[in-house]
Amino acid sequence: MKSKKEILLEINKLCINTTEKSKLQNLINNISFTINKNEIVALIGESGSGKSLTSLSILGLLEKSKFNLSGEIRFNNKNILNLDNNAMMKIRGSEISMIFQEPMSALNPTMKIGEQLFEVFKAHENLSFEHTTERIKKLIKKVKLDNVENLLDKYPHQISGGQKQRLMIVMALSCNPQLLIADEPTTALDVTIQKEIIEILKNLQKSEKLSILFISHDLRLVSNISDNILIMRNGKIIEQGSNKNIIN
Repeated sequence: MKSKKEILLEINKLCINTTEKSKLQNLINNISFTINKNEIVALIGESGSGKSLTSLSILGLLEKSKFNLSGEIRFNNKNILNLDNNAMMKIRGSEISMIFQEPMSALNPTMKIGEQLFEVFKAHENLSFEHTTERIKKLIKKVKLDNVENLLDKYPHQISGGQKQRLMIVMALSCNPQLLIADEPTTALDVTIQKEIIEILKNLQKSEKLSILFISHDLRLVSNISDNILIMRNGKIIEQGSNKNIIN
């Protein structure tokens, strides 16, 4: 007998419009979908289809003065669209985390990698130095960075693009989030490294009991990672279903 899936994130009739009078327009038009616990959902579409706007709205990162949002974004059965900034800050990072496509802009070029990692952990978790060190070591091993000599003493410019992206995954997982949003995390990487990052995310999804929203414009790429696929065009979801059905 199949076990009943538990919904982690449910989006109901989400609409996003700009508030600027000169260009009032529907950017996201009445979209609905769910992500279950321990599931990878791919959101794909061309540039400008509304993928990143959707992810930013889940994290509460759209400026309320510039965008009108309506509908529901239910996370663990709570409508997070109604939360104020302080309540959202508690969820962001600790329960919902994000990896962006450009790791260079998220890393501080003037700080050593070790300092940056400890800073992220300290910001969210009240862990002792020993616990923090232990968790960092464990995650570094899981993203296969444990063979980089003196990694924590290096500066970001001293490691490759693929290694930076893995570092971003370590940072995103620092607080054991339940949902990880990966916004085109492999776009700037070559095909071999893309495959490695996909494998790492798949393994982490199992070992960390994660749900992942994987955003991409590449159907071939998401066919290797997702359970379900959502296809977006012009702010609407035009097709959604299991990986197998959509690929066929």
